[in-house]
Amino acid sequence: RGLAPHNLETPRAALAARITPLELFFVRTHGHPPHLDPDAYRLTIDGLVDRPLACSLADLRARASDSRLAVLQCSGNGRAYFRPRVPGVAWEAGAMGQALWSGPRLADLLREAGVHADARYLHLHGSDTMALPATPSYVRTIPLERALADDALIALDMNDGPLPWLHGGPARLVLPGWTGHHWVKWLARIHVSVDEEPSFYAKAAYRMPAEATAPGATPAATVPITENGVKAVIARPLAGTRVPLSQGGIEVTGVAFSGRTSVAQVEVSGDDGGTWQLAALEGDDTPGAWRVFRATLPISGPGPRTIAARATDARGAVQPDEALWNPSGYLWNAVDRVTCEVVA
Repeated sequence: RGLAPHNLETPRAALAARITPLELFFVRTHGHPPHLDPDAYRLTIDGLVDRPLACSLADLRARASDSRLAVLQCSGNGRAYFRPRVPGVAWEAGAMGQALWSGPRLADLLREAGVHADARYLHLHGSDTMALPATPSYVRTIPLERALADDALIALDMNDGPLPWLHGGPARLVLPGWTGHHWVKWLARIHVSVDEEPSFYAKAAYRMPAEATAPGATPAATVPITENGVKAVIARPLAGTRVPLSQGGIEVTGVAFSGRTSVAQVEVSGDDGGTWQLAALEGDDTPGAWRVFRATLPISGPGPRTIAARATDARGAVQPDEALWNPSGYLWNAVDRVTCEVVA
């Protein structure tokens, strides 16, 4: 989707796996990725703490490590599907991937630093730089409560190897179940504060309408985006392809996930939602991770077919037939549909 900055989308067909291969894992950047010297790298934790930290990469690796299987999804994933169209990177379905992330728990580092009782937020600063001097620096704010959860990591490794440069190496934040704009790459500073960070990306960007908004209208009020919505995505068959009819029907495969919870079921349809059947799920119910789904649709004859998939999570949320329109094109999670040609 672009090389300046890097915005690279995973092919839909590559999403039918528990782990997304590194060479196909999507990349989202706001500015220029920094080339950091691992030997000179430091992660500082300052602000409302008793003992400010300045951890080298070796220091971080010496801390107790944890691993989490989690979906990383850009909040703008699916933006290309909104009508009327909205500005921004025109992601289709592949601005997401799943990896095994490993590194020290953020909560352990914060306890080591001694966070003050009146602290409420963390300001997260990356090392990337913007193309134009007038462009705001990419700084995020997250609530201290979220940072202290035991699934929040400072990832040093991705899929059992060092965190690659374009994915934020040598260190990035990982917040399973939360959208990717919180997962700050090339993390350099964590500032503990009583207030939210006042910059553009913390106050104005990455917000959704507080209430349903008519397409094309300006929301009366907005709220920050936090968790992913419940979502199933069909990886195969692909739209526009010719699918051989085998004994019993055609095979449908994809992935499904939600926010800080797990997927309870996925239903698939071979007649654009007229009838539904349950798909088989692979993988455990790790919160914030996706599960692969598979089903054989009993289609008896050739012709065009619209395949649909919808997920239900462990909280009871069901993937909606239509996504909530918003002027920035965030959190597309409408029932996924692909139309293919079934051939005998």
